[in-house]
Amino acid sequence: MRVLHFFKTSFPDTMGGVEQVINQIARGATKLGVKTDVLSLTPDRVARAIEIDGYLAHRARMDFQIASTGFSASAFLRFAQLAQKADVIHYHFPWPFMDVVHFATRVKRPTVVTYHSDIIRQKYLLKLYRPLKQRFLASMDCIVATSPNYLATSDVLGRFSDKVSVIPIGLDKATYPQPLPDRLQFWREKLGLKFFLFVGVLRYYKGLHVLIEAAQGADYPIVIVGAGPIEQELKAQAVQLGLRNIHFLGLLPDSDKVALLTLCYGVVFPSHLRSEAFGISLLEGAMYGKPMISSEIGTGTTFINIGDETGLVVPPSDPVALRQAMCYLWEHPEEAAKMGKCAEERYWKHFTAEQMVKSYMDLYSGLVRR
Repeated sequence: MRVLHFFKTSFPDTMGGVEQVINQIARGATKLGVKTDVLSLTPDRVARAIEIDGYLAHRARMDFQIASTGFSASAFLRFAQLAQKADVIHYHFPWPFMDVVHFATRVKRPTVVTYHSDIIRQKYLLKLYRPLKQRFLASMDCIVATSPNYLATSDVLGRFSDKVSVIPIGLDKATYPQPLPDRLQFWREKLGLKFFLFVGVLRYYKGLHVLIEAAQGADYPIVIVGAGPIEQELKAQAVQLGLRNIHFLGLLPDSDKVALLTLCYGVVFPSHLRSEAFGISLLEGAMYGKPMISSEIGTGTTFINIGDETGLVVPPSDPVALRQAMCYLWEHPEEAAKMGKCAEERYWKHFTAEQMVKSYMDLYSGLVRR
């Protein structure tokens, strides 16, 4: 069997949540004998194919970008060539240009789309895109939601419920490096023995402005790992509030990230909008056995973090509730440790890459037989 994944970005150009999901599926399926191609756009002048963990990452040169949507003239031919060799085409939504390529190339292959998120921010452009989006989703043989929570709360998925399957995102802990003793010691000395951790791209929907507001009056350290378009805005907010307990560490290599995940007291994930459809970084916290704090936004974050079991769940955009949750975990270490243990158990039960890949393999095989 040969599977083609198509999304606007992928490893090695970018390292976001969707890219990580594609990478986990592709490398897992490759180990099971499935030939896998991944096609994405790249800003590189020379778009070369790269082998990653046994699968091929093909890249078409991006010509321009509008509203976070990349466009590429060369992608039409490249997609058509790769699709002709594929037994299944696996799309990753949302990316409006992908819909155009799908219809323009008229490739007749079984199709599946993983529905990673509703379109939240571009409300006016969504009105123009909606007819194409509806036609694209209707043309799919199968739509995958990443959590039962998102399926239950998405109006778009509700219209296609007869063709929706739920396959939770999974991670392979074995692909994460072991924390190095010298990095563990470095971060212990720099941050102390007890701190809350956030990891992710600094985007508008992550709720970090709420976290910074919640940090007022607290004396526990809060570590923010990542970079993004609102980084300077968040730093300015922290300075304006006179906060000394917020540590912006920027982008870090995986060796430092796993050291911080190993050392942290708990993971705080304050995303307040439905653009946060799942929460890969939150799942990493569960994988490392940490109690979690997240917001109830009707998405996969509350499928990962079960309130009062694996952590605490608070209303979105509520700094007071977020501060109270952090204070509770800080002041109740035995309860926090118990929640962290439950979080890790839930990861092994529901969120391993092995389980995710097996579910997709069963789906692919069923589509090919059908």
